[in-house]
Amino acid sequence: MRESDPERLFRLISDDAAGPDPAVPSNSDASDPDEDVWDAYSRAVVSAAQRAGPAVISVEAVHRSGGRRPRSQRGGAGSGFVFAPDGFALTNSHVVHRARSVRVVLQDGRTARADLVGEDPDTDVALLRVDAADLPTVELGDSRRLRVGQLVIAIGNPLGFQSTVTAGVVSAVGRSLRAATGRLIEDVVQ
Repeated sequence: MRESDPERLFRLISDDAAGPDPAVPSNSDASDPDEDVWDAYSRAVVSAAQRAGPAVISVEAVHRSGGRRPRSQRGGAGSGFVFAPDGFALTNSHVVHRARSVRVVLQDGRTARADLVGEDPDTDVALLRVDAADLPTVELGDSRRLRVGQLVIAIGNPLGFQSTVTAGVVSAVGRSLRAATGRLIEDVVQ
């Protein structure tokens, strides 16, 4: 029976933690099958970043400051992604909530105005419509198919750094989380 790539990756991580096996001779001339697993993993991350990265947007919101006569403006920034060719994009509600204007920056450097279509502060999700043509998109997945331990990739624009990529694992599914509004959010993926 052939060992799957995830099984080989797990074995590699376990073996590295235990240290080298003195019973296995080192052969630097031969191709290391464990290295092949890491290369396959790297290729998968690179491929996912290349496919999904162009649809990731940087979201910049301009808010008026509080008070009876707001004078200064403050900005909010975050990430989002375009999922429909007509410009619909998802971002976080806390980034665009009560924004006076919203602007997005695409990975190719274009900037565009975006309109807030709707938001749900309880789940921190907002829907934007980006005013631009020829937008790259990503397909929404089915979170019910996620499994604990599954490898995942996140692409975003934290702290203004565009196209940041990180990888990890699904730690848990079905978690509950209390929103800033006090509402209990069910079935959260950790």
